[in-house]
Amino acid sequence: MKKILYHGSEFLIEKPEFGKGARHNDYGRGFYCTENIELAREWACAKQKNGYVNIYELDMEGLKVLNLNDSKYHILNWLAILADNRTYWQNGSIAEEAKKYIKEHFLIDITPYDIIVGYRADDSYFSFAQDFVSGVISLEKLSEAMRLGKLGEQIVLKSPKAFETIYFQNYENVDAEIYYIKKAEREREARREYRKRKKESADIHELFMLDIMREGMENGDTRLFR
Repeated sequence: MKKILYHGSEFLIEKPEFGKGARHNDYGRGFYCTENIELAREWACAKQKNGYVNIYELDMEGLKVLNLNDSKYHILNWLAILADNRTYWQNGSIAEEAKKYIKEHFLIDITPYDIIVGYRADDSYFSFAQDFVSGVISLEKLSEAMRLGKLGEQIVLKSPKAFETIYFQNYENVDAEIYYIKKAEREREARREYRKRKKESADIHELFMLDIMREGMENGDTRLFR
């Protein structure tokens, strides 16, 4: 199966290279793409200057894919990978204990996979995740928050094998005067909606991070699939 992927950047990248990229991105070092060209256009202008959408064809045949949005996974699996890679989290005993618990009980070994599919933790969404870890919002509200602002999925190439099957097709120029504004507005809308929902009273059955730790919840607990 072949997919058309887009990578928004300030650079033209005709040959993505294995081993490049920041270690502390959402899923660690890798090449981050999307099937949504509008999101790629926004990412291209993230530094408030004109950029490029690099267009590729990826041959998925024979690649091992971890899809974190598959029904057999839950949002704490995604959060555990985030906690394992992102360096900045709030300080404080509850947040630190929560982060440790999430990594110990819900972290998936991603090393066997060539491709990872999952949410992208833009600044807004990373702050939503931190609110959950520090006990401010419930698991249900975190799940809702991750769907705000039409975040979409990212597809991340992680292995040498994956990099051997991606082929540059074309590129387009992206105007920051249009797409930086669109990115900022999408994030503002997500934050507005998040603040609105955050004020809503929690249901007695909603799960908070302290509930998960106190009850010793593990992977496979049906209560985590919200």
